[in-house]
Amino acid sequence: MVNPRTVRLAALGFAAAVALTACAESQRDSQDEGGGQTGGTLTFATEGAPKLFDPFFATDGATFRTSQQIFEGLIEFKAGTADAEPALATKWDHSEDGLTWNFELREGVKFHDGSEFNAEAVCANFDRWYNQKGAGQSPAVSGYWQDNFGGFSDGATPSLFKSCVAEGNKAVVTLTRSTSKFPDILGLPSFAMQSPTALEQYKADDVQAQGDSFVYPEYATDHPTGTGAFKFSKYDEANGTVELVRNEDYWGEKAKLDKLILRAIPDETARKQALQSGDVDGYDLPSPADWQGLKDDGYNVMIRPAFNVFYLGIGQKNVPALRDLKVRQAIAHAIDREGLVKQQLPEGSEVAENFYPKTVDGWTDDVEKYDYDPEKAKQLLADAGQSNLTVNIYWPTEVTRPYMPNPQDMFGFIRGNLEAVGIKLNVVSKPWNGGYLEDVDSGKADLFLLGWNGDYNTADNFIGNFFSDPNNRFGTGNSPWGATLSQEIQAADSEPDEEKRNGMYEELNKKLKAEYLPAIPISHGPPAIVVAENVKGLVASPLTDERFDSVSLG
Repeated sequence: MVNPRTVRLAALGFAAAVALTACAESQRDSQDEGGGQTGGTLTFATEGAPKLFDPFFATDGATFRTSQQIFEGLIEFKAGTADAEPALATKWDHSEDGLTWNFELREGVKFHDGSEFNAEAVCANFDRWYNQKGAGQSPAVSGYWQDNFGGFSDGATPSLFKSCVAEGNKAVVTLTRSTSKFPDILGLPSFAMQSPTALEQYKADDVQAQGDSFVYPEYATDHPTGTGAFKFSKYDEANGTVELVRNEDYWGEKAKLDKLILRAIPDETARKQALQSGDVDGYDLPSPADWQGLKDDGYNVMIRPAFNVFYLGIGQKNVPALRDLKVRQAIAHAIDREGLVKQQLPEGSEVAENFYPKTVDGWTDDVEKYDYDPEKAKQLLADAGQSNLTVNIYWPTEVTRPYMPNPQDMFGFIRGNLEAVGIKLNVVSKPWNGGYLEDVDSGKADLFLLGWNGDYNTADNFIGNFFSDPNNRFGTGNSPWGATLSQEIQAADSEPDEEKRNGMYEELNKKLKAEYLPAIPISHGPPAIVVAENVKGLVASPLTDERFDSVSLG
């Protein structure tokens, strides 16, 4: 089964737009009440173009970057943090068993089409997600729902969601079990509130399978309708360029910019050159090697907290030898993780000992460490009868990820480590969104480079995302412990007592390193975002969740 969560940050390789110049020209000189200049157009270079504009069907970072400006959820994450706070819901409470949640809603909010946001609209969104049919149930289409809520109303797979009922200005959501990730998951772009009127008018759920891909309806391509501070204006698919305009009827403080242009430039060097030439006002994921030079040239380089993990995945589907713990331990001892962090990653990066950063509850230092020891790696391979082990290894091209700033160099380092202990490698490189993720998720890769930038601050968002389904990219269902691991992850997530739950995650982290080892956690690296000196008000997010409504041009 393809697990589209890995595709969340996928970037499509569209050519850069060439018609955009004079991107920071101010159209007004007026000042807002906070002292920041209002008006003007800001152009921001992203690492890829959006796949579509319906966030419920999205799996790629470029779509989420766009939808975060157009849509809002019941909750959001406080700027600069991974902490949930009110958004379209002003407050919420829940029953003692964690199954019933009452969301009081913000009044006076309208969708971009003028229709009213209310409790009926909230339940219409939940019901839409839960009642997907046909192609809408494909993991490649509604993967975020399936990874967070499970199944659909047809009952083929159990679902976390049970019902939503409108009671005046309150939406009452009932779950089938307690979970550590609720309500934080409602801050994800996939679960933003969309206009029921527009969804119906433009047949939003009419997704059609076409071979291995999907054709999306008019709503997803031309009519995304939310409540956010920016509205969708137009999209130049040939250039991967999205134009958003200020929502003059926004319920809160209006955006300072007249327009926001999100321009796809997949190549990091090209993004830097576009900033230096003045064609864009900022860009995402500057190379760590460029940070100091950009600072010296007067640009504002904002370094995000390292809310991520980079790992070497080990597939257990194709090569029986990889189901042997000794072989996986040999691979772990073969990798010089400290050397990779020092040589390949920016200052502030750390060697990863767990599959998520230490700021997340349940992290523990009391885990198997797997120090760099090539001789021990060779001995373990010999003990397993695998001194002549041959595997394929995948690494991605045409991409920059927060946890993987230079995939080619990081792969080269790991390749050298593995070959030094006698492992023979068949190397496969494919574009990130041109076959790499599909091959990894379908189990074709024996070893692969991947990682995860957290969506919200729970352990389940990391290890639950990775290992809860035995039919995952690691092929853990092919090992005798795969089903047990899945059960242990769900048990921890469902434990309502926080102290007990954290203890369960600590034990899980120990077992993941000592007994299971489905992958090798390597590093946590702080990604950056850079803007021109005259760009004010942007707050860097550990979730790469920046919103531009607070941004102005000085």
